[in-house]
Amino acid sequence: MNFENYNFKNKRAIVRVDFNVPLDNNGVITDDTRIKMAIPTITKIINDGGSVILMSHLGRPDNEPNPKFSLQQILPNLEALLNQKVIFCDDCISEKAVRTTSKLKSGDVVLLENLRFYKEEKLGNKDFAMKLSKHGDVFINDAFGTAHRAHASTAIIADFFPNDKMFGFLIENEIKSVDKVLNSQNYPLTAIVGGAKVSSKITIILKLLEKVDHLIIGGGMAYTFIKAQNGSIGKSLVEDEFLKLALEILDEAKKQNVQLHLPIDSLCSKEFSNDSETYLRPIFSIPDNEMGLDIGSETIKIFSDVITNSSLILWNGPMGVFEMSNFQKGTISVANAIVKATKNNAFSLVGGGDSVAAINLFNLANKVSHVSTGGGAMLEYLEGKELPGIKSIKNS
Repeated sequence: MNFENYNFKNKRAIVRVDFNVPLDNNGVITDDTRIKMAIPTITKIINDGGSVILMSHLGRPDNEPNPKFSLQQILPNLEALLNQKVIFCDDCISEKAVRTTSKLKSGDVVLLENLRFYKEEKLGNKDFAMKLSKHGDVFINDAFGTAHRAHASTAIIADFFPNDKMFGFLIENEIKSVDKVLNSQNYPLTAIVGGAKVSSKITIILKLLEKVDHLIIGGGMAYTFIKAQNGSIGKSLVEDEFLKLALEILDEAKKQNVQLHLPIDSLCSKEFSNDSETYLRPIFSIPDNEMGLDIGSETIKIFSDVITNSSLILWNGPMGVFEMSNFQKGTISVANAIVKATKNNAFSLVGGGDSVAAINLFNLANKVSHVSTGGGAMLEYLEGKELPGIKSIKNS
């Protein structure tokens, strides 16, 4: 069923959104990207003359009500973005909440309390999903960030709407963007994979080797590849149990005719601190008392050159400890190279928590083709896994 062509007039639409946003100690939202991304879906339903019931989780409240994780905290932000009042229900399945949503007028918006105040949500409990389904006439999944979970509100609830379930604009765009990377005939395709650990990215790296022309590896995980080739990496982050696998990945890249690019120099320090002195070192010979915390200037040139000459780009994971200003140059440079390539008509997809945080920190989100709201879901979809939240809608 196509969301854009559906008429929501006089319909109550229950929408699974991903409002799991970061909050500071005072309960103030520090990044409202996920809320902003859901607004077009909500607006379309209101403009059609329907009403909207929003459901989401927030944080990890240990299956019981906790004011620290109440979605009431995001009401002011949501109301400002929608430019209208939002009704808040302090429970997601109570009789009072169902009474509220049964009497909605055209254009009304309701926000239900945190789904994860109930253990049944993560367990994918059918009875809990049935209670949630009472809120709406039609179900829309627009939470890509949780599409890889078989939770009650993301997958099981769809069973109660056999003929009235669909994706919202956000998920439709996510699927289109990932499919573009997976199925496009445009070359060269470059994947940039960074972050701390090889272990968390093994499956995606092996999957990407089947698809890409260039694979750039940076961040903490690069040092495992360097040590595997007998490089001296000092106190840099390393996963010794994955040294053999790193060599196998290098071997597989050769077999698949993929150009795998590893850093050749590293910005190092004796301490994991923004204030300690920095040293530029060849990555194969870092002194024993130093650790690599960012890619070096020569590596930046090589990586940037590969990226700017690409037609398709996928970026997941930073090049260094970008949260510290002295070690963010590598990540900024990669982001700028992606922006430059995008200006030259490349398609760029950025996903994964830290890459999204970096692109937002540098105010470049609107200069790439697509920023994914779901790191884990995006990676699993790229790996070719069937995501429960996607499958439950497609099976209609």
